[in-house]
Amino acid sequence: MRGTCYIVGAGDVSPRGLHPQKGDLLIAADGGYGALRALKLRPDVVVGDMDSWPKPIAGVPLLRYPVRKNDTDLSLAIKLGYRQGYRRFRLFGVTGGPREDHFLAALQLMGGWSAKGCQLRLIDRRFTIYTLTNDHLLIPAKAGQVVSVFSHSRHSRGVSLRGLDYEADDLTLSHHFPLGVSNAGTKCGRALIGVEKGTLLVYVQTDD
Repeated sequence: MRGTCYIVGAGDVSPRGLHPQKGDLLIAADGGYGALRALKLRPDVVVGDMDSWPKPIAGVPLLRYPVRKNDTDLSLAIKLGYRQGYRRFRLFGVTGGPREDHFLAALQLMGGWSAKGCQLRLIDRRFTIYTLTNDHLLIPAKAGQVVSVFSHSRHSRGVSLRGLDYEADDLTLSHHFPLGVSNAGTKCGRALIGVEKGTLLVYVQTDD
């Protein structure tokens, strides 16, 4: 697997974990360019319709799209990273800001791309969201730290939860009932979450 594709959107950007290294790809999705400038980070490319960053962009490749299109700017950025061989994605500034519908769109995209074999993580100041498809995931989870597990697919079968207040084996979750909400970490400090068939979204509240 290649490095990590970092994508920064136009919402509130947490710098937590935003440390691209050699071999990684840093994409500004539209107004995410402004957030990266504020953090003194230079993107490798800017993608989007530029409705949230109307100012000129100098010295960085720009892939500009029409405002009326069938993709969000985040979707275009993920597709670009995927075409370039990246399968591990870290998403910042995509929780919507004044447009919470874009946050919901981001969750749909995360689940869809996870089902295609990608690893995605959304980082916000208040929480982190992981994706998981037909696999296991080990995450840090301190005692009392909120961990919620949701099914993105219609059904997620063979779900296992370890290192949490409520543990389970061979659990079935569905996308229309939030059975996995409001679990919590324990003193062991980490949680192991697995699913035999299906796609999960795993929410972990930060302890800031």
